[in-house]
Amino acid sequence: MRLTDEEQAMLAGEMGEARRWAIDHQVQVGRMFDAVDLVPVSQAHMMGDPEAVGVAGAEFLEGLADQGARVAIPMITDPRGVDLRRYEVMGQTEEMAGVERRIIAALTRMGVMMTDTCINYQTVMPPVRGEHVAYGDTGVVIYSNSICGARSNFEGGPSALAAGLTGRTPRYGLHLDENRRATRRFRVSEQPKGLTDWGILGAVVGQAAGSYWEVPLIEGLEVCPTSDQAKHLGAAMASFGSTPLFHLLGITPEAQRLADAGAEALPIEPVTPEAMQAMRSRFGAPGDKVDVVVFAAPQLSIVEMQRVAELCEGKKVSVPLIVCTAPQVYPDAQRMGFVDTIEQAGGRILVGTCFYNGYAREVGVANGWKRLLSNSAKIVNILGGYGYTPALASMEACVAAAVAGEIVQ
Repeated sequence: MRLTDEEQAMLAGEMGEARRWAIDHQVQVGRMFDAVDLVPVSQAHMMGDPEAVGVAGAEFLEGLADQGARVAIPMITDPRGVDLRRYEVMGQTEEMAGVERRIIAALTRMGVMMTDTCINYQTVMPPVRGEHVAYGDTGVVIYSNSICGARSNFEGGPSALAAGLTGRTPRYGLHLDENRRATRRFRVSEQPKGLTDWGILGAVVGQAAGSYWEVPLIEGLEVCPTSDQAKHLGAAMASFGSTPLFHLLGITPEAQRLADAGAEALPIEPVTPEAMQAMRSRFGAPGDKVDVVVFAAPQLSIVEMQRVAELCEGKKVSVPLIVCTAPQVYPDAQRMGFVDTIEQAGGRILVGTCFYNGYAREVGVANGWKRLLSNSAKIVNILGGYGYTPALASMEACVAAAVAGEIVQ
């Protein structure tokens, strides 16, 4: 790999041991992916919840902080695993909270901003077209690449942290023009309506693409998705297909025309109503009992918080209703009365966390939760691996099920 004089100095340890570790890590990753050099990045976004990081990871972060590590660019964080305000009522332990506190303290010492959100593109300095960034969360990466036109690969926790410490990342994958061109061409014949429908479309296309290196283009859409609908589309596509970039013909910035995305000669693959229904039918049916209803993955925007509050108005839930939102959204939701309305109905609001990376298996066991309902195609795809029997329904049907204790749609 070609390194600049400044990068060579980092590698030689002239800027401290933490940066030497960081750039050495990046060189190794870059060599694996045949990167010719490093590309400057303007932002980094790091996953680092306590379930994934663990005690050993916390010790590693503390060691970097002890060495004087300091981020070189704005660096923010993905959701935490523990909402330290109310972890005990979730069935999380003091040990889990203790690891969380250690991680937060170490990252704060390094100058990392604890934004704790997976919807930073809706809340914290969204990237712009052509901006090279180093983001970790799959939903963040696919939205930023596809809707914003920014450039990022999926960065693992250590790689995102390394990018924050050096202001660089290896130039491979989606930092290169040639890897952003469409490789698959899908045509819809059923127009998605609500958030869940957009998630189902993402799941169908992601499952069909099935590879990080495939770039789907979707045509035939007669409606432009809202920010929240695009969020659910991308989150599901990344979950079902490891997809980091998609194009919507005539909508997303790099696919105003087929030629923009290099898709003219690609064969058309139909996304049929039958395929959409088959995906829906995988997850639950009317009459199924429900143990817990979860709105998460991704965290809820202020618009989604308003809708949940409207649906909860004057009702009482009979099973736990958990709502995860970003720390940037929560004060507005509180000021506008959405928090009070949801909590008066019996809902629990978790701030700066996401359900599936918050010791979901242990929480399920502690509370006796098995049958989980959500409007997020991403989370129902994930939680089958955490011991749950997940079901998928619209936001309206989810709230109705929380009241009735069973799927009533």
